[in-house]
Amino acid sequence: MRKLNLLFVIAFFAVFSFQACHYQAHHDHDHDHFHAHPILYATLYQQYAAEYRALCYQAFNLASMQLEKEVAVGYDYPLAVVVDIDETVLDNSPYQATAILEDFGYPKRWAEWVELAIAEPVPGALEFLLEAEEKGVEVFYITNRKEEFREATLKNLLEQGFPYADDDHLLMRTVENDKEPRRRMILEMYHIAVLIGDNLGDFHSTFDTDQADLRMEYTDEKKLEFGSRWIMLPNAIYGTWVNALPGYEHGITPDELAFELQKGLKGF
Repeated sequence: MRKLNLLFVIAFFAVFSFQACHYQAHHDHDHDHFHAHPILYATLYQQYAAEYRALCYQAFNLASMQLEKEVAVGYDYPLAVVVDIDETVLDNSPYQATAILEDFGYPKRWAEWVELAIAEPVPGALEFLLEAEEKGVEVFYITNRKEEFREATLKNLLEQGFPYADDDHLLMRTVENDKEPRRRMILEMYHIAVLIGDNLGDFHSTFDTDQADLRMEYTDEKKLEFGSRWIMLPNAIYGTWVNALPGYEHGITPDELAFELQKGLKGF
């Protein structure tokens, strides 16, 4: 009987060990070959993280304090607030989420999303811009959305209650992505009290480069502008910063991209 029991125990552990090894090997295989979509966590962060919402409120609180200071100065020119649109005043994370779920990338279906005109306000954006309106400060929207989306963009802004949502205050992309010429147009007639954006190119064209070291260097040089005249919104989904990543390559699959981007990680 003891021999039979011993044989049973040996057989049980042999089967268990085989199953465990098989599971581990299968699990390791999956781990080695599956990579989360490069923007999965960033999109979930924007949609679900209270920390993201807190950063947005913080940014617009700083903008409000800066505006108070500028209003108190009393400039010869009228004051203006200049904002970007996407991920600065309008939240496009549903487009990004759909792109992940249905496995496509920008610009596929972007026109469809924009024409729906259902993007909701970034937390704190609407309240701040209404505050600017109450203070008699005009709001200008400088966006790199194409001119063909003007009507849909205005519709979206108006339906969400944003002030100054009209043709005179909406400056869209025409030939170039550089926003500097459009900012200068505003400066001819207004004093810009505060610039708000989610991409460094929303503040100065020097940042419009895919050389990460230059972007870092200029950011350090201009560190005192941030939190005062330049207000930065969080956007970990897309932007010029992506093009500056080591290993980034446009047009490859998400798995290939994830593999290439890992090579640029700085470990210890």
